[in-house]
Amino acid sequence: MLKEYILDIKSTELTIALVAHDRKKTDLVQWFQKHIEQLKNHTIIATGTTGRLLKESVSYIAKIKIETVKSGPFGGDQQVGAMIACNEIDALIFLEDVLTPQPHDVDIKALLRLAVLYEVPVACNRATADMLISSPLFFNKNSRLKYPNVQSEFEDYLKRQLIS
Repeated sequence: MLKEYILDIKSTELTIALVAHDRKKTDLVQWFQKHIEQLKNHTIIATGTTGRLLKESVSYIAKIKIETVKSGPFGGDQQVGAMIACNEIDALIFLEDVLTPQPHDVDIKALLRLAVLYEVPVACNRATADMLISSPLFFNKNSRLKYPNVQSEFEDYLKRQLIS
């Protein structure tokens, strides 16, 4: 049975998670600075070092709310994932270094899995981040489609009988 999608009418302030691996942090800071005017009225959630670098890159004139969680390998990716599961993140920009092995690879996979599961728009490179932020739907929650609640979609799974 297809569920009808409805519009989600909420405030226009978004909470956007920005995450970058070490070799991609400079790229994310540059992307952030390029889009500072579009981002300044929204809340930014960033993992540890990325958050510090973003804060350092903002001039004192630009008032922007940047909150940090722990560094990715110390649980920051999991904290952002938990925020996604609690519907507290509206978009995720995650510049991943795919050429360098990451010790917390399972956390990264879990974070991206939750973003997909909860229908959170995700960009994993600058080109996609540019497309996402330039979409007319991105900053307008009034025009954003609300997808069926994940919990209701997985009721059968949640109520399944476990074999002893």
